[in-house]
Amino acid sequence: MSFLRRRKGSEFSKSNNSTDSHSSKDDDNNKKDKSKRVQNEERIKKFSCVDSCCWFIGCICSTWWFVLFLYNAMPASFPQFVTEAITGPLPDPPGLKLLKEGLTVKHPVVFVPGIVTGGLELWEGHQCADGLFRKRLWGGTFGELYKRPLCWVEHMSLDNETGLDPPGVRVRPVSGLVAADYFAPGYFVWAVLIANLACIGYEEKTMYMAAYDWRISFQNTEVRDQTLSRIKSNIELMVATNGGNKVVVIPHSMGVLYFLHFMKWVEAPAPMGGGGGSDWCAKHIKAIMNIGGPFLGVPKAVGGLFSSEAKDIAVARALAPGVLDKDVFGLQTLQHLMRMTRTWDSTMSMIPKGGDTVWGGLDWSPEGGYYCSGKKLKSNDIRTAVQNETRSLENRESVNYGRIISFGKDVAEAHSSKFERIDFRGAVKGNNLANKTTCDVWTEYHEMGMGGIKAVADYKAYTAGSILDLLHFVAPKLMARGDAHFSYGIADNLDDPKYNHYKYWSNPLETKLPNAPDMEIYSMYGVGIPTERAYVYKLTSASECCIPFQIDTSAEGGSEDSCLKGGVFSVNGDETVPVLSAGFMCAKGWRGRTRFNPSGIHTYIREYDHAPPANLLEGRGTQSGAHVDIMGNFALIEDIIRVAAGATGEDLGGDRVYSDIFKWSERIDLDL
Repeated sequence: MSFLRRRKGSEFSKSNNSTDSHSSKDDDNNKKDKSKRVQNEERIKKFSCVDSCCWFIGCICSTWWFVLFLYNAMPASFPQFVTEAITGPLPDPPGLKLLKEGLTVKHPVVFVPGIVTGGLELWEGHQCADGLFRKRLWGGTFGELYKRPLCWVEHMSLDNETGLDPPGVRVRPVSGLVAADYFAPGYFVWAVLIANLACIGYEEKTMYMAAYDWRISFQNTEVRDQTLSRIKSNIELMVATNGGNKVVVIPHSMGVLYFLHFMKWVEAPAPMGGGGGSDWCAKHIKAIMNIGGPFLGVPKAVGGLFSSEAKDIAVARALAPGVLDKDVFGLQTLQHLMRMTRTWDSTMSMIPKGGDTVWGGLDWSPEGGYYCSGKKLKSNDIRTAVQNETRSLENRESVNYGRIISFGKDVAEAHSSKFERIDFRGAVKGNNLANKTTCDVWTEYHEMGMGGIKAVADYKAYTAGSILDLLHFVAPKLMARGDAHFSYGIADNLDDPKYNHYKYWSNPLETKLPNAPDMEIYSMYGVGIPTERAYVYKLTSASECCIPFQIDTSAEGGSEDSCLKGGVFSVNGDETVPVLSAGFMCAKGWRGRTRFNPSGIHTYIREYDHAPPANLLEGRGTQSGAHVDIMGNFALIEDIIRVAAGATGEDLGGDRVYSDIFKWSERIDLDL
């Protein structure tokens, strides 16, 4: 029995052992199967992720091509049909409207583009620019800026000593109407005006784009490219081939100053001038219709030269501290921008002119009392008008527009007797801010040293009169070139022979208009947009290779209607040019027979009250008063076409004014 028990026990144990072995094999198989399943699942997940991405990209591409197909297949009138279905019937474009009235081509037109808007192309470059012959470096798609930014900066910069081409580089203006019809694809400059003129019969033989290299000084456009001579010849040809009808000249932005220079150049004897004689303008020009003209300069130019900033850049600099200054991906953006733009002599043409007499002193300015609320006030609301006047009085005490640069909000708002200033002009430069060899991008600030930088800040506040001394202190190489080409004062005696020099020709306060009593001059500009007028600055870290001055975006006014926002004091204008600069000469300086306008040329002010687009379908709007967008303003285009077709300023209705330009002009004590 015991044997049997042992036998059974042994058999039982064997069976258990065999069972265990089978179970262990099954476990191994299960583990293998599980691992295979996991691998398969991971492989499936991996492939499904790739597949999903491919499907996603494929769907986007397919949708894009389908939409593009529909866009090309649909009738040309379909977008207009959709727009009209949403917004109601659209008004006829000015050209079509005036064609129905019977207007046709009469006077040839000459367009004079401003700074930045004209295309520039490469004719000779360094090795890094291979393949770019006659390709646009400025305007168009800006593709080369993204592909090779440092090479682009190198070729867009001019020689820091001469203000002309650096060795081995030739960048030249694009010619023809395409030079400035579009700044970039879809962003028009002159295109809308050209298209509307074409509606009444204008074509290339009756339209001329006076393209020039907007980077170099006005006189140097003649020295290097003979641009002024080309403008003279083309105007003479257009008059001769169009039945003797004089031209209508339409300058925009800095082109206004450029054409002022041209009018003196064409009269002046050779070799400095064009030798046309004192009656050339009277024989060849019917009217000059200046759009957004910075006749007396713009404070925005000061911010650009001082710290490579304007309102928009200051905001971006505040949102991403250090990104624009420090070495990110090998690019110190603002330093490169400063190095490049400080070689462009044309920027100095827009430094404020007239000093404290025009722009105001430490405790006064012509625009004192301006109400900065963006809300439109109803003229029949008596209560609102009283509130407006009260707020204006408050603003008059707190806004010191005459201080174009203030170091600190407290300095910007306090009376000048409340703070002490230390003159910077005698400060000794030295003790370099940083070793130049450790800085990837050299700027003139690297030679100022801590002593010079501190002296600038200790002067506290700068008016238009002291801005010139400031720029000479912080940018001596720039201003050394500028002094040879531009002037910013007010002439005591315009008969003084010194004013025959070309450096005075673009300053309307230091030169006379031509002897052309039948000619007309228009000042056409937008109003109703906050425009940069003065800045609150602060010192930045001086321990690195950075620009040591920065707009203090934390400086804000005490109320919603304050003129101070983000370190910038705003006033009425077109977003770039304040009303004072755009309108003063036609409102007072040239109005009637003055020493600046001895022949009594008729002047007119045509203001366009800004109205933003009602919806996205309107694009940039047909009632915009913004500095560039105004080129698509239907009212402005209609005024231009009527004058080109033969109308006079009186036919247009004379002045059309929405701002306080006449009141502000009367506050300027200028001997006329």
